[in-house]
Amino acid sequence: MLLDAASLYFRAYYGVPESVTAPDGTPVNAVRGFCDMVARLLVDRRPTRLVACLDLDWRPAFRVEALPSYKAHRVAGNESGVAPVGVPEEVPDTLAPQVPVLLEVLAAVGIATAGAEGHEADDVIGTLVEAERSDKVLVVSGDRDLMQCVRDEPTPVRMVYVGRGLAKAETLGPAEVAAKYGLPVARAGQAYAEMAMLRGDPSDGLPGVPGIGAKTAATLVGRFGSWEELRAAVTDRGDRRLSPPVRTKLAAAAPYLAVVEPVVRVALDAPVRLSGDDTVPPVPVDPERLEALTERWGLSGPVDRLRAALPGSR
Repeated sequence: MLLDAASLYFRAYYGVPESVTAPDGTPVNAVRGFCDMVARLLVDRRPTRLVACLDLDWRPAFRVEALPSYKAHRVAGNESGVAPVGVPEEVPDTLAPQVPVLLEVLAAVGIATAGAEGHEADDVIGTLVEAERSDKVLVVSGDRDLMQCVRDEPTPVRMVYVGRGLAKAETLGPAEVAAKYGLPVARAGQAYAEMAMLRGDPSDGLPGVPGIGAKTAATLVGRFGSWEELRAAVTDRGDRRLSPPVRTKLAAAAPYLAVVEPVVRVALDAPVRLSGDDTVPPVPVDPERLEALTERWGLSGPVDRLRAALPGSR
């Protein structure tokens, strides 16, 4: 199980009241909510291996160089639509201090974390998925972009999509993603990414092709066997898979189409570093440290539930 950690702790932060605090009054709503999410996932899904994947760079240079508008609107204080690399994402003041606490709790429990310099958590997940050759993989996130990771071979990869909360989580594989968006099932994951390139995504500063919506994008992707094949058809007027109006729209967006692929597709070769063994521990690896953190931050309920969810406590 690969957790998109930032996606989950942001949801925990907004899903648990900020009035939930430590004994000294410090908000710990994100920590408590995240711990409860992990406990529920451990109980419901019973993974034998678990990694919390981290954003070490939420706006990587290679994506910004390709498309300067990428996530530019999320930069604190930015209104220009274009922002420099290396500036912090606008994070609520009461959330940022909770992330180190959360990481300390995970370390004391013995849950592995992973990150890659210059890359997002999506790239960490993509790289770990690409390397997996023994176990089925579950990717847990509220970010639809990770639907591109689903596959059947060489090992099954499914996404537990928590966009509407963990209680309403959807488990999506190639068949479900294909049915949901009208994509070819044989390459549903790759096709989802290609549809996203054409459709665009304002939340990521991804403009898409003007005049091409989600349904048209899905139809176009379904007519071609690869992104390269679709792009080649734009300049091949003999290719009848593109109507003249659509070809005109795609041709006008040629500079965007030439650079967008590495922005949308997750990296498969990021320099991922794991904090340690990804096996779910039977019991907390550092119980004394966990007890100290529990007392310091007032986490008895969530930590008790997380401890009870470990395989050695069932």
